[in-house]
Amino acid sequence: MTLTATRLDLAALNAMDRDAFVAAVGPTFENSPWVAQAAWARRPFADTDALHAAMLDVVREAPLERRIAFLCGHPELAGREAQAGTMTTESVGEQRSAGLDALSREELDEMQRLNRAYRERHGFPFIIAVRRNTKQQIFEAMRARAEASTQAEHRAALDQIGLITRGRIDALLDG
Repeated sequence: MTLTATRLDLAALNAMDRDAFVAAVGPTFENSPWVAQAAWARRPFADTDALHAAMLDVVREAPLERRIAFLCGHPELAGREAQAGTMTTESVGEQRSAGLDALSREELDEMQRLNRAYRERHGFPFIIAVRRNTKQQIFEAMRARAEASTQAEHRAALDQIGLITRGRIDALLDG
């Protein structure tokens, strides 16, 4: 499922039944419609900030195992999902924006090595808001964050998801 090309207004979103709400905003949180399902009960949302905060709170309040599964549902940068063409449309566009779809052989090899080392250390893929970073900044962040504690990386990944999903929600909603 991909984000709709039609922009929604908040009043219409607040008035939707649960299934329509999940169909509309569920894709903003990578392959995790459960986030929108739980956030629906927190309507009405006063503004886009409130909607986004409610959705992030659903993730942050989830049991640790569910949060880790949620993180693991995100694609690796220039990873096997990208090469197999199985990423969401949103992730494809985001990775393309940083040039991750056009890496040299050496860059791809390094990206794969960094992805593997990060996942082995932390148990989930490296997550970064690629639209806010250059390719060079992404490589630097991967090298640095691979050495951080897993607890710190769990927080960093959720913070980055907050940036990613806010951009997706802003693209979806008017105002």
